[in-house]
Amino acid sequence: MNDNHLLIKEMLLAEFLTRNETALKLGIFGGVMVLMMIFEALWPRKKRTQPRGTRWVTNLGIIVIDSLFIRLLFPIVAMGVAAYAAGKGYGLLNLISLPVWGHIVFSMIVLDMAIYWQHVAAHKIPMIWMFHKMHHADRDLDATSGTRFHPVEIAASMLYKMAIALILGPHVIGVLMFEIVLNVSAIFNHANVKLPLWLDRIVRTVFVTPDMHRVHHSIIGKEFTTNYGFNMSIWDKIFGTYTDQPSKGHDGMTLGLKEYQSDNPSHLIWCLLLPFKKK
Repeated sequence: MNDNHLLIKEMLLAEFLTRNETALKLGIFGGVMVLMMIFEALWPRKKRTQPRGTRWVTNLGIIVIDSLFIRLLFPIVAMGVAAYAAGKGYGLLNLISLPVWGHIVFSMIVLDMAIYWQHVAAHKIPMIWMFHKMHHADRDLDATSGTRFHPVEIAASMLYKMAIALILGPHVIGVLMFEIVLNVSAIFNHANVKLPLWLDRIVRTVFVTPDMHRVHHSIIGKEFTTNYGFNMSIWDKIFGTYTDQPSKGHDGMTLGLKEYQSDNPSHLIWCLLLPFKKK
C-alpha cells in the first residue's frame, strides 16, 4: 500500500511538471540570464568587440523565434516522449530495477553524454555544421550566446532528444531536470564572467566553466575542435577532446569564425540566412 501511495505521488508530480514545463523553464531561464548579466557587468572576463545592444536584440530575438518554432513543430516535446515511454514500458532504463533517485540521476548523466556527442556531430557533419556555425559566428561571448542557435538546429536537437528518450526510457523528472540544467549551463558557460582561478580549477573538474568553454569558440582550429561539453566536463577528458587554456590567453584570443570577422554576426536576419549563404 505504501509503495502504491509513493507511485501515485510520483505520477502526480510527473504530470504536474509535464503540464507546467514551459513556465518552470522560462522562470529559471530568465532568472539565471539576468543574474549572469549582472555578474558580467561587475566582473567581466574579456573586453567586448561588438556593442551590447544589437547583439542582445539579435540573440534574445533568436530565443523567441526558436521557442515559437518548437511549439509549432512539436506539441509533444522530450518530456512527453519520456512519459509515453514510461507508460508503455519502452526504453532500456524501464527494463532495469532502480530506485526513483537512481533512475533520475542515471537519466541525467546519459542524456548529458548524448548532448556531448550531438555537439561533436554538429562540428563533424557538414549538413549540421551549416546551421551550427550561426552559434559560432558570434564575435563575443556572453550569457545571451548560450541561446544563440538556429531554429533548424533547435528542431533537429529536439528530434534527437525525443529519439534518445524512446531508446533510453529516462525518468520524466530526470528529463525536466536535465533540460533545466542544460539551459542553465549554456547560459553560465558562455557568460563573460571572470571566475577566480582557484574556483575555476575546482568547478571544471566535473562541470564546464566559462573559461573552459570559451576555448571552444576560438578561431584557432585545434582549439575550436575541443571542449564540446555543455554541462559536465568529464566527457571531453574521457574522449580526448579537452584543452585547458587558449594558446594566446583569454585576453588575446579571437572569438568567432575567421570568415565572419565583421559586424554581420550581430544582425538577426543575417544570422537566420547564414546557413543558406554560399560563403
